[in-house]
Amino acid sequence: MLDIKNLTITQGPQVLVANLNLRVDGGEVATVTGVSGSGKSTLLNWLVGDLDPAFEASGELWLDGQRRDGLPVEARGIGILFQDDLLFPHLSVGQNLAFALPGMVRGTVERRARVEQTLRDIGLDGFHDRDPATLSGGQRARVSLMRALLAEPCALLLDEPFSRLDTTLRAQFRGFVFEQIQRQRIPTVLVTHDPDDVPPGGTVFDIHAWRAIHD
Repeated sequence: MLDIKNLTITQGPQVLVANLNLRVDGGEVATVTGVSGSGKSTLLNWLVGDLDPAFEASGELWLDGQRRDGLPVEARGIGILFQDDLLFPHLSVGQNLAFALPGMVRGTVERRARVEQTLRDIGLDGFHDRDPATLSGGQRARVSLMRALLAEPCALLLDEPFSRLDTTLRAQFRGFVFEQIQRQRIPTVLVTHDPDDVPPGGTVFDIHAWRAIHD
């Protein structure tokens, strides 16, 4: 479970988020909407622990019963998926996935086996040694998602990850993402400006409900 308590984010006199309280259960996707510049990405930056020094924040972040807002990025256990896939161009597809494997998965054979199974799961069997540049947009998106999930995050943040895909591919990848989230029971926060991105039955919050402007 991801639990945000009494979060307020300000930039000088401007209050981007005011007294936000949000609880997201495992497998649930909470969608945050709002126009560009309204503070959606700033909220994600605070969650992941990479808030720009120009902003100030107060509040608590709890994940699986542990308070984590005081922890560095690498210790929070939160994965994030962006608009761009951000695959490492100097690594093969399989090496990109292996990069995310937790340290408990040891040995070349075991790590290779985990990556190969992941590729089979997403319909990319035999792609281990492929150059990421040779993949289609949909294939790159799937590899990027699975790289985030192989790290076994306790929570997942989605920063408009569907926006660069065409309409058909967008719908397919969206369904794939939500299926993986439910299967792995990961609490997820999705930021988007497109109502079509909201999963069926999902909860939607307008960031303006948590925002106030001080003159």
